[in-house]
Amino acid sequence: MRKIYLHVLMLFAGVLGAQGQIKIKPTPSDTTNYQSRKLKIDEINLVSAYYHQNGNNSAVTGGIGTEKLSDFANTIDLQLSKLNKAGNKNTFLFELGVDHYTSASSDKIDPSTISSASMADTRVYPSLNWTHSNEKTGNAFGFTGSFSTEYDYQSLGAGFNVTRLSKDKNTQFDFKLQAFLDTWKVILPIELRSAASLGNGHESRSEGSSPRNSFSASFSLSQVINQKLQAMIIVEPAYQKGLLATKYQRVYFTDGSLRAENLPDQRYKLPIAARLNYFATDQVIIRAYYRYFMDNWGIRAHTAEIEVPVKLTSFISISPFYRYNNQTGTKYFAPYGQHDPSAQYFTSDYDLSTLNSDFYGAGIRLAPPHGVFGWQHLNMLELRYGHYSRSTGLVSNIISLNLKVK
Repeated sequence: MRKIYLHVLMLFAGVLGAQGQIKIKPTPSDTTNYQSRKLKIDEINLVSAYYHQNGNNSAVTGGIGTEKLSDFANTIDLQLSKLNKAGNKNTFLFELGVDHYTSASSDKIDPSTISSASMADTRVYPSLNWTHSNEKTGNAFGFTGSFSTEYDYQSLGAGFNVTRLSKDKNTQFDFKLQAFLDTWKVILPIELRSAASLGNGHESRSEGSSPRNSFSASFSLSQVINQKLQAMIIVEPAYQKGLLATKYQRVYFTDGSLRAENLPDQRYKLPIAARLNYFATDQVIIRAYYRYFMDNWGIRAHTAEIEVPVKLTSFISISPFYRYNNQTGTKYFAPYGQHDPSAQYFTSDYDLSTLNSDFYGAGIRLAPPHGVFGWQHLNMLELRYGHYSRSTGLVSNIISLNLKVK
C-alpha cells in the first residue's frame, strides 16, 4: 500500500506542477457579454483501486478449481476546457488507465509453461473525449476515441454523444453511440492444441486471431419532478458479433470428453434501468436504482441498489450502499462434467449461470473549502470499500481511492 500512495502522490505532484504552468489571462468582457478564454485545466481525477477475489468455480478448468485473482487499477483523467467568443464551451477529457492483475486460474491454460503461483498481465487503456456545449442552453455533442491493449486482447473504440436540455433545464435527454472493434488471440488449453502449435513448449501458443466487435446505444431521459425528487430512465441496447467464447476455458462432458468453450457468434443485449434521487433533507439523499437485463442467450437479471449519502458536516459525508442481483443463467451453461456431448454450444463459466449476489459497503468523502490536508488544489478525497458475495461461492473485496484536483 505504501507503493500505491507514493505512486498517487507522485502523479499528484506532477499534476499540480502542470496546472501551475497554465494561467488564465484575464480578458475583460465586451459589450456583448461574450468572453474568450484560453484552454485551462478544469479538474484532474486520480483513482486507484485494489480488487481481490476467491472462489472454486474457475471456467478455465471446466467449472472447478480456484478463481483467485487480484487486480490493481490506476486511472488518471484530465479535463480541460476553452470558451469561445460565441459562448460555446469545448471540453477535452483525456483518460489513461493501467491495470495489473494476477490470476491463479490463468496458470491452468498451460501449467507446464509457468513456475509462479499465478499468471500476471497488464492492460493499458487511454481515451480522449471532445464535447462541444452551449453554455446558455446546456445542449452539447461530442466524440470519443479509445484504445486498450493487453497480452491477448486489443481494442479500438469510437463514440458519439448528444445532450439536449429543455428551456427550463428540468428535462435532459442524452444519447450515446459506441463501437469497439476488438481482436484477440485464440489460445486453447494445452490438451487441445495441435502438435504444430506447441512449438518449444515454453510459451502459450495462439491458434491465430479472431475479431469481436461490439456496438451499443444509450438513451436516457432525466426529469426534475420537484425540489426533492429527480428521476431517470435508461435504455442501452447492444449487439456483439465475432468470437464471443473464451477458447481457453475448458468444458467437460458426460462421456468424459473435453472441448474448448463454444458459444454463438452473435449476442443481443437489452438493459433497461430507472434511477430515483430523493433529497430527504439538506443532509440526506436517497439514491435508488433498478435494472432489468435480457439477452438472446437466455439470461435474465434483476438488479436493485440503494445508496444513502449523509452529510455529517459541510465538507464530510458518508455513503453506505447495498446492491442485490438475481440472475437466470444462459441455456448454454452446465457445471463440470454435465454437458451433453451432442450440444452445439456449451460453457461452464459461472458468470453465465443462475445466481444471486450481494454487494455492500460504504464510502467517505472529504471536500473541505480550503483543500484536503490544507492543500488548496486537492479539492476532494473519497475512499470507498465494497464486499461482494454470490451464491456460487465467489467472494471479493474492493477498495478505491479517488483524489480530485481543481
